Amino acid sequence: MIFTPEKYRLADAPMKPFIDSDEIWDFIHSAKTNKAYVREVIAKAVDKKRLTLAETATLVATDDPELIEEIKAGARLLKEKVYGNRIVLFAPLYVGSLCTNDCQYCGFRTSNKLAKRTTLSKPKLIEEVEALQDNGQKRLILVFGEHPKYDAEYIAEAARTVYSVKKGNGEIRRVNINASPLDIDGFKTVSDAGIGTYQVFQETYHKQTYKDYHHGGQKADYDYRLTSLDRAQEAGLDDVGIGALFGLYDWRFEVLSLVRHANHLEACYGVGPHTISFPRLQEAADINIKKDYLVSDEEFTRLIAILRLAVPYTGLILTARENAAVRKELMRFGVSQIDGGTKIELGAYAKKESIQDLNKEQFKINDDRALSEVIEELLNEDYLPSFCTACYRLGRTGEHFMEFSVPGFIKRFCSPNAILTLAEYLEDYAPVKIFDKGWQMIEKNLTELEGQANVKEIRNRLERIKLGERDLYF
Repeated sequence: MIFTPEKYRLADAPMKPFIDSDEIWDFIHSAKTNKAYVREVIAKAVDKKRLTLAETATLVATDDPELIEEIKAGARLLKEKVYGNRIVLFAPLYVGSLCTNDCQYCGFRTSNKLAKRTTLSKPKLIEEVEALQDNGQKRLILVFGEHPKYDAEYIAEAARTVYSVKKGNGEIRRVNINASPLDIDGFKTVSDAGIGTYQVFQETYHKQTYKDYHHGGQKADYDYRLTSLDRAQEAGLDDVGIGALFGLYDWRFEVLSLVRHANHLEACYGVGPHTISFPRLQEAADINIKKDYLVSDEEFTRLIAILRLAVPYTGLILTARENAAVRKELMRFGVSQIDGGTKIELGAYAKKESIQDLNKEQFKINDDRALSEVIEELLNEDYLPSFCTACYRLGRTGEHFMEFSVPGFIKRFCSPNAILTLAEYLEDYAPVKIFDKGWQMIEKNLTELEGQANVKEIRNRLERIKLGERDLYF
């Protein structure tokens, strides 16, 4: 018998916990997995219709190799329909590694006495931002340890500082945040600084596993963290990102819980998360983890494909925790954002050379290529690299973004803006070997947009960029 919503144990209510472990497992164990029904669910998703939790559970529970390949094929097709060939680029910037939590999987944990902790001074923060601008970055996510020093005003001031830095044609146009959960007033303070997405990852949605891995600090409070983005929404910050750290508990449970979290936000606030992240456990200094639930590459590909099918219009972020070969493979199945030129040691962007030192970093980075190398690979693989931030600045976020996510939106706005930001990168920062490839990609995409977008106006703006104008967008 299929588990139905009428049997929900926890109803959706603002600021109230919404994950019931038995409920999640009931969905998975009761899922209908015959071939005809699985294909019906895939077809519904490819038609850009949100899947129910029960339908997502069907994809999670399916173990037929033939159907798994069809799930992946469906995700690839859906990604092309919704996002075209765009990949949005960003970089993480670690601001401070002080932390009061003792998460057993993290190099910043309080019990790691070998950790070399620091906080960037304002001059050092500016130096880092200038180095990132010199590489062509336009989008950053500021990352903070969870510590009283990094309160709402501190985070807001860091964001304002980043926005203030202008070097040559360089500027950071969107600052996202990954930091501790805040109270409602704190989220208002940070929102007023003009940030983009505020990320809070639950790490694991399984309450007992959460307790096993989180031994101290505010983060040990499962329910406070689970409802953190409700407080953001109550504060008027409707652009939020969720995530789970895969490898702590069964991946099937975490995937369904992420979708449950998205459904909760939609039910209570009319808008789901802007992004979902799904990092896998990686090596870190002095960590203490079990290996029972480590996620294989095959499982990782599968869960990304399922997430893409379940939440068609939600951005999926794949980070440099994964190596270059894995990232190249996984981008086909639903990923819409990646980081490039990533360094997570504090102060490393401004250094001419830096060597990874796990005692200075939160975890191990496995793709340390320069941004230009990442862009070159994207171009070689027929992707359109994008640094676009237009939706943030034109109010196309939260509930409004959902209104715009209709057929034609991508070709009228997103692809043209991606082309314009790529042109800026090519004119200002691209190595010679990338310059020609980039303009060839722009011409290819302009040809494909004929009849679906104002190509004449895009070309006009491209000429203006060549003459020195910047930050042109639709």
